[in-house]
Amino acid sequence: MPVGKVKKEDRWKMNKHRSSLILITGLPASGKSTIAHELEYRLFQQNVRAYVLDGDSVRKGLNKDLGFSASDRSENLRRAGEVSKLFIDAGIITIAAFASPYRSDRLKFRQLFNEGDFIEVYLKCDLTVCKSRDPKGLYRKASRREIQNFTGISDPYEAPDNPEIILETDKISVGEAVEQILIYLKKRGII
Repeated sequence: MPVGKVKKEDRWKMNKHRSSLILITGLPASGKSTIAHELEYRLFQQNVRAYVLDGDSVRKGLNKDLGFSASDRSENLRRAGEVSKLFIDAGIITIAAFASPYRSDRLKFRQLFNEGDFIEVYLKCDLTVCKSRDPKGLYRKASRREIQNFTGISDPYEAPDNPEIILETDKISVGEAVEQILIYLKKRGII
């Protein structure tokens, strides 16, 4: 495989920040996309190169051939991981907002990256709060069995064992959640 002349570290110097993957995981309607896009915006305001890979968008394009079985969910996250690696090599802070309900799949995702390049952010949110938010009406459809394999209803969500960040999104605002991530990025010397 050919090796380019420009290295990830060269891009870090040019950007004046490191790249990393921030995987935001949690139940549907726990705030993944909202927090991811607000974080991207806040980083952009600080002249930090960042991009959101949103699970819904990736499923509509790159992964439109996949369903929601356990094997399809695993493949969905594997493909997202491979795309994320390209973004990291390009020097971009990549914010991946995926339910990613299975610990084993998240571990495989993590193993794609060098130590320190992967940050798992778990959005801990009570299921009843997620159901009350339900912006797309998916929990209602899943409860009526109109949707099969729905995370939190007919399919499990396995909370992370050791995420770098836990945000209780049923107790804090979007702004507070983003601020906690930014503080972590600064402490780690990423930004």
